[in-house]
Amino acid sequence: MKFTDLGLIEPIQRAVREQGYEIPTPIQAQAIPAVLKGGDLMAGAQTGTGKTAGFVLPMLQRLQSHAAPRDARGRIMIRALILTPTRELAAQVEESVQTYGKHLALRSMVMFGGVGMQPQIDKLKRGVDILVATPGRLLDHHGQRTLDLSHVQIFVLDEADRMLDMGFIHDIKKVLAILPQKKQSLLFSATFSDEIKALADRLLNQPALIEVARRNAPAEAVAQRIHPVSRERKKELLAHLILQGDWHQVLVFTRTKHGANKLTEYLNKNDITAMAIHGNKSQSARTKALADFKSGDLRVLVATDIAARGIDIDQLPHVVNFELPNVPEDYVHRIGRTGRAGASGEAISLVCVDEEIFLRDIQRLIHKEIAREVVRGFEPDPNEKAEPIVLGRMTIGVGANRRGGHNGNGARPARAPQGRAPNPGHASRAHPPLHGTHAPRDARAPQRSESRAGSAPRCTPGRRRARCLGRRPPAARRTRPLSRRQAAQVRKPAKMSLRSGMKKLR
Repeated sequence: MKFTDLGLIEPIQRAVREQGYEIPTPIQAQAIPAVLKGGDLMAGAQTGTGKTAGFVLPMLQRLQSHAAPRDARGRIMIRALILTPTRELAAQVEESVQTYGKHLALRSMVMFGGVGMQPQIDKLKRGVDILVATPGRLLDHHGQRTLDLSHVQIFVLDEADRMLDMGFIHDIKKVLAILPQKKQSLLFSATFSDEIKALADRLLNQPALIEVARRNAPAEAVAQRIHPVSRERKKELLAHLILQGDWHQVLVFTRTKHGANKLTEYLNKNDITAMAIHGNKSQSARTKALADFKSGDLRVLVATDIAARGIDIDQLPHVVNFELPNVPEDYVHRIGRTGRAGASGEAISLVCVDEEIFLRDIQRLIHKEIAREVVRGFEPDPNEKAEPIVLGRMTIGVGANRRGGHNGNGARPARAPQGRAPNPGHASRAHPPLHGTHAPRDARAPQRSESRAGSAPRCTPGRRRARCLGRRPPAARRTRPLSRRQAAQVRKPAKMSLRSGMKKLR
């Protein structure tokens, strides 16, 4: 089957030919005719198989076949809305809309946060047929009444699984409440979970279901490999692989933003050009880093999972998991940046002993055991033991049988302050000494009964305030903290009037 057999109009076929495509992918061959019929659709396929063209091409044809409605001022109304989870993915989808629709008289624009709203408002005033947006900025414009979605005919929810992972379910519900009831709804996702199907039941009306590959499966064209290594030598091993293999265009994933910045500094110090892209970077910095990486001026791009869905680079040869994700589905999306559109690619994971539990979950998800290969000179220390992985205030992975950080008896370990491991001697954050010299906390604690064995010494806010003021602490039976008025009375002496003060002076 070729694109000429899918019933697309000639201007769209010409744009497809100019991009060098003749044979559609399986998801495109099934999705394009289904969308052209006008019904709702729920489609899923492996990352990198051309899902974007699967809904952009028929959407352009349906909009081109009907005249655009106009408001009282003669401006074109929005007829198609594409919702994406990340800024990079929104820009990528809108670029595809312009590429495939360049021979059509349709207007499109992209809308996301991190940039000024006024240029977006100016474009909306000139009239737009197709709007590609992220949920937050779309709701901002709706709150300021700068856009009208009452004439939307086609609604596309792209990367729906990532939407749910990022906590956009409430924003999606708000957007659905704004849109008209009668419309064509399309849901596209790289993975199908039970949560996705529950969302589809609310969004779609008797949809056609297309699933061209096994659920949550990575592309077969991607060669996966694991390099076991000690946790302190990961950076050295990554630099060694890049220099010895003469790699160019290497996409590296880290678990945290801080880790991405530190890895970028290390690579640049070793004469490997690298830039980081994550949520703390400005939109201009993210756009520049991605553009330099696509053009080949940048050798390594270090990213967090927030950017995993918006990076679409032809013939990307290498993806490296510097740190394994604690969510197995994110692994599928990470390695899906390579091996796109039938091309070959390589996905390498640097795994230390702390991440073995994440590796087990990933292999269970993809139903495949990933090949291990030890790099000479970087053999892992056999005596190295697993240590906690601290993510903000949450500790995960140590002594756990699940990726959520549960210990052997099924209880979740105590959270620790960011940057330090949990202290087993304290159940709450340690406080600095107050006035005077005090004995250690454990020495001050009275002997506890059998029923309270193993719990932390009780120290209520009232007792801390009293110690700070040098007074006797209140009785231990007091469990409720002082109110603001009570605390103010403890801290400050009673106010005297001018007359009573003069009497005391006499």
